[in-house]
Amino acid sequence: MTNWRLRLATLDDIPALEALIVLSVRTLLAPFYGQAVREASLGAAFGVDAQIIRDGTYFSVEADGQVVACGGWSRRVTAYGGDRDRMGEDAALDPTRDPARIRAFFVHPAWARRGIGSAILEASEAAAQTAGFRAATLIGTLAGEKLYATHGYTVQRRFDAPLPGGLTLAVVEMHKRFVPA
Repeated sequence: MTNWRLRLATLDDIPALEALIVLSVRTLLAPFYGQAVREASLGAAFGVDAQIIRDGTYFSVEADGQVVACGGWSRRVTAYGGDRDRMGEDAALDPTRDPARIRAFFVHPAWARRGIGSAILEASEAAAQTAGFRAATLIGTLAGEKLYATHGYTVQRRFDAPLPGGLTLAVVEMHKRFVPA
């Protein structure tokens, strides 16, 4: 039995999401990236994207009245990142030819490895398929690669995403074609 609840995120969640992202990045990414890279990635690569919250494609997971995880999908062009450098609204993807974007999964360290990431991913895929998307793509961290691979995502390429201060974040682009129902 689970003692957490998956729901759509709201703009009121933003302060809790911001704190969760910092804690998750600093703790769960530590085995994969050095401290300087983790700190530089906060805000630059990892941050709250209010646009996907407003679109109704981002989830929060609550336990005991607190947000313990988040993640979702997007029908927008942006592949990763938050509001920090955004100017205006992102262009929409065409579900008949573009893959949906799987976006911004973060889990509180005390709640890791409990199936929450899988639940968010499954809910995201189901919603993207309902919206007419036939595939999904993502830019994942080295920490998240195993989760996505377990759910049928395949590596398309690996690259270093630029960060402030001349640093880079090693990431993996992954893709999955949905099986028609």
